[in-house]
Amino acid sequence: MPNIQSFNAQRARSYLFRLPLFTRAMLVVMIAFGLAGLQSAWDIRQWGALIPNELAITTMYRVNTFPLIHKNLLHTIFNILALAPLLERFETEFGTLTSLALFFGPLTTIPALVYVFLERFVLGGNVAVMGASLWVFLLLGMEGVRTYKTNPYLVIGTHHVPTWTTPLLMVVVVEALIPGTSFLGHLCGVGTGYLFGLGYLKFLAPPEWILREIETRLNLLGRLPHYVSVDQKTYGRFGVLPTNNSGSNTTPISLMGSTQPYTRGAMPRLLSTLLTLRRDPRLLKLPPYLSLLCIVVGVVWLLLLPLDDYSRRTYISENALLPGQVHTYFGGSDQNVFRAYRHEVDALKEKSNVEINDELENIFKGIGLKVGRQNYTYRSAGHTYTGENAYAILQAPRGDATEAIVLVAAWKNVKDEFNRNGVALALTLARYFKRWSLWSKDIILVIPPDSRAGIQAWVDAYHDAHDPSSVTSLPIKSGLLQGAVAIDYPREGRFEGVHIVYDGVNGQLPNLDLINSVNNIANGQMGMHSFIQEKFGHSDKYNDRLRTMLRGMMNQGLGHAVGPHSSFIPYHVDAVTLQPVGNGWHDEMGMGRLVEGTFRSLNNLLEHLHQSFFFYLLMHKDRFVSIGTYLPSAMLIAVNFTIMAILLWVKSGYDETVSGPTKPSTTTAIEKKEAADEKEEIAAVTPSPPATVERELYLPLGIVISCHFLGALPLFIFNHTPSHLLAPFFLAFSIFNIILPSLIPDLVNLTPARPLTLQQLYLLKSFSLLLLGMFLSSLATLNFSLAFLVGLASTPLSFARPWPGNPVVRYGYAALLNIVSPTAVVLAGAAAYASSMGGSASGSGLLQTLEHVLREAAFGWDVWGLYIPLVVWCVWWPAWLVGSVVVLGQPRVKVKSA
Repeated sequence: MPNIQSFNAQRARSYLFRLPLFTRAMLVVMIAFGLAGLQSAWDIRQWGALIPNELAITTMYRVNTFPLIHKNLLHTIFNILALAPLLERFETEFGTLTSLALFFGPLTTIPALVYVFLERFVLGGNVAVMGASLWVFLLLGMEGVRTYKTNPYLVIGTHHVPTWTTPLLMVVVVEALIPGTSFLGHLCGVGTGYLFGLGYLKFLAPPEWILREIETRLNLLGRLPHYVSVDQKTYGRFGVLPTNNSGSNTTPISLMGSTQPYTRGAMPRLLSTLLTLRRDPRLLKLPPYLSLLCIVVGVVWLLLLPLDDYSRRTYISENALLPGQVHTYFGGSDQNVFRAYRHEVDALKEKSNVEINDELENIFKGIGLKVGRQNYTYRSAGHTYTGENAYAILQAPRGDATEAIVLVAAWKNVKDEFNRNGVALALTLARYFKRWSLWSKDIILVIPPDSRAGIQAWVDAYHDAHDPSSVTSLPIKSGLLQGAVAIDYPREGRFEGVHIVYDGVNGQLPNLDLINSVNNIANGQMGMHSFIQEKFGHSDKYNDRLRTMLRGMMNQGLGHAVGPHSSFIPYHVDAVTLQPVGNGWHDEMGMGRLVEGTFRSLNNLLEHLHQSFFFYLLMHKDRFVSIGTYLPSAMLIAVNFTIMAILLWVKSGYDETVSGPTKPSTTTAIEKKEAADEKEEIAAVTPSPPATVERELYLPLGIVISCHFLGALPLFIFNHTPSHLLAPFFLAFSIFNIILPSLIPDLVNLTPARPLTLQQLYLLKSFSLLLLGMFLSSLATLNFSLAFLVGLASTPLSFARPWPGNPVVRYGYAALLNIVSPTAVVLAGAAAYASSMGGSASGSGLLQTLEHVLREAAFGWDVWGLYIPLVVWCVWWPAWLVGSVVVLGQPRVKVKSA
């Protein structure tokens, strides 16, 4: 954990207190405007932003106010951190009055007016800009010209890159990495900085004799603290110390382009400083703070996603879909057909699976469809899941059996409810579809006995990915599956809207165009409401967006099947499940027209859905964030582990048993002169770096590898134990899990290297965190939510370290690690699930819920191919185990021989 004593608060405080007047005034104003933007009574951003179409004589104040106003507090903080050192250097060199005149004059108005001209009259746009980043890039442009005069080229291999291009490169990098930035605005700032640096706008600088007159008459130096006058500037008005020539009216030398007196000794001092810092052991105190910063920024990044600035409205990318553009005819006499089929379905409710399929086969053949049946048998956690699927194929009158669309109506849904209206509606739609000759793709109607094992067996067999010993092959097939829609309609009565269930196995998602098409048809053509993630009555405000997004992340992280559609998505077949919800005026015919409209859209496709997103987070039916926006939050969490792993690797190469001597640094005559000029030189005491030692790699590497292989033990136990023993075994393993970290050092004591040294503990944690960061960064591209949740629960591991001389802290931190251990998280999740389902969260109720959770995980592993248990027991748990060993370790001290 970062040690607060390693942070030099005195130096940071000294820097803040030495900020000149104009710089600190601008920072205070920016913070004030940022805080004022939190209230909703007055839209300060609309008032002060630079909006091209709203710029007139009465609103010319915008060309000066827009750098002080930011989109949010995070935007304000980042711009302040970038601007403060640049603006402080400018004011210290040229004075407070000059800075005030230039930054509320030409340095702001010129790039602002150029931007308005280009945006409004050349590009024909009206993109508003705000923020101090324009000042930042303007100052960087001036610095680029200054650097070019002393160091024209940066040599990279055999290429010579002009140093004045550095600000342009930074503009491109910022545009690529940070969404919502103004590329044109930044270019205007850099261009203006170039012009000032080259001296073409030198006539706009105020004459020095006027500045001296104002300072003398108003006594600004005596009245205003931290004021920088003409005579008090670091290097003088013209790059040398000030003279008594007060009548000169020339402009600052840097604005005219000559900076040789200023930079003559700067580059050697900079290189010397960098070489000294590279060997400074105080740098090793920085990574824990960087690691903590990555965690905080990653969490804040995720919490910012529901805002309008970071999310966007959904849209249809595949033009061929044409959702809601056709007239649907399902209804009228089809209502009577539906009632007749529902009557037949009611008569089959108590029949066996085979008897049900016999009757369904007769119905399919009566419609004129090709019929197939398939048997399957799965075994998981001591239970046997067996059944027979019935399906039929409607051959497309205008197709060649190379593509197909699937309609699924399971006999029972995922909640084991009788899907009475869903099966009857699917049969009615099959009869209705048979009458039309417009289909260019085959339509497959599948009626499995359940929504979990049966549909998985059918999909696996359709793609020839099944185990012939447990799942039979399909007797008839069609072409490539283009999409699938499942109907989950067990309720009675009319409904208000439709709930779209879209999460797939292992967190995979269908193409966003399919969800958008269903939304478009339901909201526009059918007049229905549509909902996602069981969030009914969505207000489209931040709180509801955040809850919807987090619920979607939880479902994605768990990776379980939430409907019959989930089994299709791993085979790149886009699918959703539709569930009627609420009380309204829509009936079964409305649901049928929604399915018909969706099938008509899928029938228009010329190729598989690929235009839209496959990686996204939905926070409202009409709002989402794509992978490029949300991925950095999980990556930052993963990067924090890599940072700490590198730190521990470096520290393991130092002999920390011997502390290097310290001695005060000497000061040369030149440095004394600079100290007298700047009046800020402070004598520093720099510790010498500790001696390097050879790393002992084999034992730490062997322990880490053994812990990861040991994860196969709980993975095997909890996927092959009978269900009635899962809860007792898990509780026993949880108790053993608390004891295990203290047993591993005892096992190490049986080896010649006993006990572990501090270096070996560093290497142990370094290898473990390196593997954890690597696994999570790779997993984030496949299942973002799982990587983020596991990474967040593992963050205490980054700051775990041995406390040999403080048993209270050692056992306290070990207790913290046990609270966030995989076993404790599973128990807490089971208790939360029991509470949400209205059951008891204690005693036998918790044991039953825990058994259900573990049985579902085993079922997912055996039937769905769920890899979540693999991540938990072979990635997360080994990292936790190694972290606990490091915390409880009491390293032996090596005695250095004389």
